[in-house]
Amino acid sequence: HARLRFYRRATAVEHGSTLQSETMSTPSSPAGRLRRWLLRGLWLAIAVVAAMALWNSPWAATPRMLWRLSRMPPATELPVPVEGVRPRQIADTFGAPRGRDRSHAGIDIFAQRGTPVRSVTAGVIADVSERGLGGRQVWVIGPGRERYYYAHLEGWAEGLARGQVVQAGDLLGHVGDSGNAKGTPPHLHWGIYATNGPRDPLPLLR
Repeated sequence: HARLRFYRRATAVEHGSTLQSETMSTPSSPAGRLRRWLLRGLWLAIAVVAAMALWNSPWAATPRMLWRLSRMPPATELPVPVEGVRPRQIADTFGAPRGRDRSHAGIDIFAQRGTPVRSVTAGVIADVSERGLGGRQVWVIGPGRERYYYAHLEGWAEGLARGQVVQAGDLLGHVGDSGNAKGTPPHLHWGIYATNGPRDPLPLLR
């Protein structure tokens, strides 16, 4: 009798395990599958909304502008970056010899010391520094990711910093004679650097 009871218990346990296994392996119901898909869709929608909110936030202003600039063609018409100066007042010295081993990779725009220098395009400030031949200088990444070089400045606009987004007409600094221009008439050295090197800015001025 004891053996019989043990056999019955063992059979019942085995039957219960089989039942449980079969229950677990039973495919989920359509309602369950729908619920899971809805939850996944909800989380995806939340992630998309969060990403859009971050992309449009002030924190993303710089990468957003860089992305826009990369999709723009290089500029074909530009204003004079020095306030009050007209294109016809500027000599085309692009490519002129400078010393023994270099040429002029821009143009010189002469004006009174302290005359405002403004960004000619929308862009992102790549560098604000005092170094080398250019002295006090500003580099701006502009349309087509071309780099705009403003050099020999007397000083910079208050608060100007690397990574800052600027618009056309924003103040960058003031005309001076810093760098290797020390002692010469105050002027802005202005250059545009494309992916294949510098290009003459004067034909672009309007």
